[in-house]
Amino acid sequence: MLLTLGALAEIEEGLGLADLAQIGPRLKQARAADIAVIAAALFKGGGHDIAPAAVLALPLDLGTLMAAIAGAFERAGLHEGASGPFVGTSSSPSG
Repeated sequence: MLLTLGALAEIEEGLGLADLAQIGPRLKQARAADIAVIAAALFKGGGHDIAPAAVLALPLDLGTLMAAIAGAFERAGLHEGASGPFVGTSSSPSG
C-alpha cells in the first residue's frame, strides 16, 4: 500500500470529498465501503490493481487492514496523531 497523489485523488473522488481536509472526519465515521475505497486506492498506488468490491472479499482482518492504511498515511506524513482517525492502530510494513 502506498499513498500517492493518484491515490489521494481516487480517495477524494471515491468518497465524494470536496477536499482532503474532509478525510479525517469522514474516516472517524467510515463505512466498510469507505475503507474499501481507500484500501483499493492505496493498493493501486503500490502497483496492485484491485477494485473496492474485491477489497471487501479479501481474507484480511479489519485490524490488519486498518493498520496498513494508517501506515500508508503515516509514511506520507499525513497521520493526524492520537486524536486522528487511526487511533488505536499501529503502523506495519505493507506492500
